[in-house]
Amino acid sequence: MATNRKTSISDQLRDAILNSEKTRYKIAQETGLSQAALSRFVNGVSGLSLDSIDRIGDYLGLEIS
Repeated sequence: MATNRKTSISDQLRDAILNSEKTRYKIAQETGLSQAALSRFVNGVSGLSLDSIDRIGDYLGLEIS
């Protein structure tokens, strides 16, 4: 039986970061986020502000709505 579980924006953004050809270092550097904050987010330890989500989305060419 298939589930209709929706993936959160955070989960989708984590997947996009991990599947991008960019390193976490480069993403942090180019978006102005600290490497520590990005690492904590990717590892599921903490979240990001909407502004940070927008910056990463823009950098990776994602449309976040």
